[in-house]
Amino acid sequence: MKKALIIFALCVALIPTSAQASTPLAGMPPVTDPNDIYAADRPNNLSPVVKNFPERVYVPNHTGNSITEIDPKTFKIIRTFSVPKGPQHVVPSWDLKTLWVNDDEGNHLTPIDPMTGLPGKSIYVHDPYNLYFTPNGKYAIVMAEADKEIVFRDPHTMAIKKIVHVSCDGLNHADFTADGNFFVASCEFSGKLIWVNTAKMSVVSYFTLPSKSVNGKLLPTYKHMNQADAPTPQDVKISPDGKTFYIADMMENGVWVMPAAHFGEVSFIPTGVEAHGMYVTRDSKYLLISNRGEGSVSELRFSDNKLVAKWKIPGGGSPDMGGISADGTQFWVSGRYDNVVYVFDIVHGKFLRSIKVGKEPHGLAFYPQPGRYSLGHTGVFR
Repeated sequence: MKKALIIFALCVALIPTSAQASTPLAGMPPVTDPNDIYAADRPNNLSPVVKNFPERVYVPNHTGNSITEIDPKTFKIIRTFSVPKGPQHVVPSWDLKTLWVNDDEGNHLTPIDPMTGLPGKSIYVHDPYNLYFTPNGKYAIVMAEADKEIVFRDPHTMAIKKIVHVSCDGLNHADFTADGNFFVASCEFSGKLIWVNTAKMSVVSYFTLPSKSVNGKLLPTYKHMNQADAPTPQDVKISPDGKTFYIADMMENGVWVMPAAHFGEVSFIPTGVEAHGMYVTRDSKYLLISNRGEGSVSELRFSDNKLVAKWKIPGGGSPDMGGISADGTQFWVSGRYDNVVYVFDIVHGKFLRSIKVGKEPHGLAFYPQPGRYSLGHTGVFR
């Protein structure tokens, strides 16, 4: 890659994290490989809990107020059913037994039985834009974007345990340190990152992302999305060795790179227009990044943070959120503004096909997947 990393000189808040902490989050399953927190996610390494579930792709059609289920073997739609207004993501539960539909505008979570693919009774939950689970399975974490709240809930009944108000707009995505003691959350509309103590359920620190350098000069940070070149952080993902956080930025057209031991120290890698979702390949060697504004997926190599490939959708498209197949050979991702789902061949690095679904598909889940437990979103497993 010709463009070097753009390094920003920043005031750094040194925060103890997985690289320094000696005691993991109480109750979290032990890390099986200290050099690879995704070691349990190898191809077809299915937990006994999920091994008999039929393989399906669950697509939330945001403005269609429905879920479309696809058989990934035949690429055929099995069924489409209605859910409360504004489904955003389909999220596997920590114990892998349930899929939760985040009906954000309808203020409900709708459970799906992965054995039958059928929905259960929706539970009232206000503003569930996104959903995560603490690494020990003790709490569900609702990212209430409009309410500006991180809401810790019972992972089964969704009863509220604690509400944490945040001082930023557009709270949406997150990921945890290797030891589970902290997590980083992104605030899309204010260009901020949050550092949260998992056990204490409290915000430790905020960091405002700078605008990327232009002609070697740092631009000021903007406070609103409608200003040009404003940082707009999206998906968050930690590296296999637990040492680095990656944060996709839709307006900056790339990915921020931040040491897990140094919250607020960032560098930047351009990947493509409107970088949005990020997914770790089954061999833990690469990070797939969906570039929603240019219809492509970038492949970043963890070992040296280099972009090694870019897979383009013929004629363009709007790849958003998705998941990798259980065998690791395919990447399925929603086409947010084209009412389709895209399928990519990971092995050969190319676009395979698109499948017509409902209106404005968003955070689809490919399920089941390998892993011992789920941290939420569209499927982050360890």
